[in-house]
Order: sequence, then structure tokens, then C-alpha cells
Amino acid sequence: MTALTTLFGSAWSQAAPLVQQAEEPHAELLALVWGPRFDLQHAQDLLGRVPAPAAPALWPALLQAARAFDSLPGERQQRLRRFIAQHHRRWENSRHAPHPAD
Repeated sequence: MTALTTLFGSAWSQAAPLVQQAEEPHAELLALVWGPRFDLQHAQDLLGRVPAPAAPALWPALLQAARAFDSLPGERQQRLRRFIAQHHRRWENSRHAPHPAD
């Protein structure tokens, strides 16, 4: 997710474990950036799933990522969503086991 690190800076590298621990990390990430503003309520819900000692340390990084996303023009926000969706498709395809019909 290099593009996310480039966009959000160190905030993403700190907040990434929040979605990486999820069953569907791409879906969680898209949920955070699906609307015109970063979904801080969803971020708080995700924080509730992180072990207690680590959760408070992630909140400042999430706020920084939210500010970065919210400051983007709508076209760049949409480009980021497409990037996440494309990354998800490539990730799913790489997990796909060989099939005789392939």
C-alpha cells in the first residue's frame, strides 16, 4: 500500500495495523474513505477491536490520516478509492488457487 503511505505519510504506517488485522482489510479501508469525509466513527469502531494498550496510540495517526483524506479534492479521493479496489482485486487473484478451468 505504498500509495497510501505516500498520501498519508507516517500516519498510514502507524494506522495500517488497524485494518490489517481485519478479516477483509480492503473492505475496512474502503469503509473509512467511502464517503466525502474520512469515517472517524468507523475508525473508532475498529479501534475497539485492537488490544487495549495499542489502541490509544493509533488515534493520533487516524486523525492525521483523516485530515489528509478530507483535504483531498473529490477527484483524488475517488482515485484513492479506485486504487484500493484495484489492489483488492490483485490481492484476491493472487490468492486464487489454480483451477482446471483457468
